[in-house]
Amino acid sequence: MGKKTKKPGKGKEKTERKTAKAEEKRVRRESKKLSPEDDIDAILLSIQKEEAKKKEVHIEENVPAPSPRSNCTLSINPLKETELILYGGEFYNGSKTFVYGDLYRYDVDKLEWKLISSPNSPPPRSAHQAVTWKNYLYIFGGEFTSPNQERFHHYKDFWMLDLKTNQWEQLNLKGCPSPRSGHRMVLYKHKIIVFGGFYDTLREVRYYNDLYVFDLDQFKWQEIKPKLGAMWPSARSGFQFFVYQDQIFLYGGYSKEVSSDKNGSEKGIVHSDMWSLDPRTWEWNKVKKNGMPPGPRAGFSLCVHKKRALLFGGVVDMEMEGYVMMSLFLNELYGFQLDNYRWYPLELRKEKSTKDKLKKGAEQNHSASDLDNKVNEFTASDDYDPAYDEVRGEEERGDVESRIDEVSQDMATNMTVNDCGSMAKSAPKPQQSKAKSDFQTSCSPEIVKPCGRINSCMVVGKDALYIYGGMMEIKDREITLDDLYSLNLSKLDEWKCIIPASESEWVEASEDEEEDDSEDDTEDEGNSGSNSGDTDDDEDAEAENDASGSLQMGDAVALIKGEGKNLRRKEKRTRIEQIRANLGLSDAQRTPMPGESLRDFYRRTSLYWQMAAHEHTQHTGKELRKDGFDLAEARYRELKPLLDELAVLEAEQKAEEAEGPETSSRKRGKKKI
Repeated sequence: MGKKTKKPGKGKEKTERKTAKAEEKRVRRESKKLSPEDDIDAILLSIQKEEAKKKEVHIEENVPAPSPRSNCTLSINPLKETELILYGGEFYNGSKTFVYGDLYRYDVDKLEWKLISSPNSPPPRSAHQAVTWKNYLYIFGGEFTSPNQERFHHYKDFWMLDLKTNQWEQLNLKGCPSPRSGHRMVLYKHKIIVFGGFYDTLREVRYYNDLYVFDLDQFKWQEIKPKLGAMWPSARSGFQFFVYQDQIFLYGGYSKEVSSDKNGSEKGIVHSDMWSLDPRTWEWNKVKKNGMPPGPRAGFSLCVHKKRALLFGGVVDMEMEGYVMMSLFLNELYGFQLDNYRWYPLELRKEKSTKDKLKKGAEQNHSASDLDNKVNEFTASDDYDPAYDEVRGEEERGDVESRIDEVSQDMATNMTVNDCGSMAKSAPKPQQSKAKSDFQTSCSPEIVKPCGRINSCMVVGKDALYIYGGMMEIKDREITLDDLYSLNLSKLDEWKCIIPASESEWVEASEDEEEDDSEDDTEDEGNSGSNSGDTDDDEDAEAENDASGSLQMGDAVALIKGEGKNLRRKEKRTRIEQIRANLGLSDAQRTPMPGESLRDFYRRTSLYWQMAAHEHTQHTGKELRKDGFDLAEARYRELKPLLDELAVLEAEQKAEEAEGPETSSRKRGKKKI
């Protein structure tokens, strides 16, 4: 992308300088007098005193929706499947962190929120866990963060909410897990099972892989310790934990380990392994991933519907050219079949228009012959793909199930599965950038779907999937969400936006932080000495870093329509690269090639789309091919206009670069001569 080749060792020296400066800044902050708003003990004591003043339960009916938040919990009321229970969470506005302890109930039928205020409520928290059993909601752990994010308090308290009376009770029992957040907690029969999490001591972060069980009949905690030589998952937080019959599955997660270099720096690890736990013997076993599993990611959500687990969202950090990190916030659905351990992408079925439905009703007598019309167009061409005919022949012999498994294995082998490939494959379909419609629609106004995000809440009630809140980034801003989406899991036809996202507050950096940054910039210039090449490299890295945020559709559309033409060429090149990554254009199985027709696109990717369609309908033969074509056509129509305009933009960029090197007065002004 035009980046100059760095001199050997310069990148490492620059990293060491930045690490040293960051440590100096941390020491300066810690040496400052603790402000009242950052004294966690004082804040929690004040909250406790306010709670003591409450004498009775107070319910506010039909209140405004909760404020934006992430790392909260959302549960289905076991007494009423159309009611969602929301508790806690956190919000960061660019300057301060706010942690919540409020309890909401949402009636999905009436579209109304209730705010519940009860005596003896738990203190505010985020990154906790909640499960429901009978008429109770149980909450364990979590954390409280100081407004400046410098200090943390991890909880080990265990609470029970009576959903009939809205009364809280703290369960002070021996043998409970240590303080933690980022753990996971599930219900198996009459037992609550807790695994993992982390504890931040300021000096270090400890990750756990301990296993605790709470018996709801006996009201006792028990720690399950590994037997000698037994297999056991490594320590982690932020994984997903879910139950199916007599098995408990663990997938993914995040942890840090100290690197082996002399600096002893920490390195983040995104886990992508899967384990199953037998709650009758407490034995762990590794689960082999079959089919088309999602690429490694952090912060995703997962829940279970019937014989299938559903995975949504997450984030992948990609290193672009010039040591620039770009975050891709994902919004794709994956399914995990719990009876055969097979992963597959979940593509929504193409929604039929009213016109199509009327036409179908008027031509029912001809439906059998019309079913395969579109697909048969491909078989008439001279360069017809023989793999298509091979699949059809096997289906006609009744071997569709075995063939689908073979397709799955073949695709897992032949698709690009290196880090960048798998990451780009899972990239979100970008979004428009206007206030509420920001997160509500993708490039086509008819298509509604949640934007990519992390740390959102996801639950299943009856046959409906609900996704609430979470966090994403646009450029250098964190956007905390308060939207609510639903998806009918029986139809899998379209997302419905129940509550659109509100505009998220963001406060620019304070003067003190700006002064610190300016001091750092001055130090950088002073360290550059007579090596003008170092200054150029630093400038280039800063310029690319400014544009390294995760782009949404609004940014892509604005750039394509010419609103970004005043950008420097280097920034424009970076933006183009980000658009391609965020649209998942590196995933050849789901993206049309330049100039590729719909016919050629489907012929090249038909096996992928037929596999995705099979998960919806279990159809075979002609119906399966028709379903696969509908999915491929929807993807093609969605991306093709944007791909065409992006090609024009890239052509213009190449023409500009051919005119000659770009000059920058700002760069010349800072260069040491």
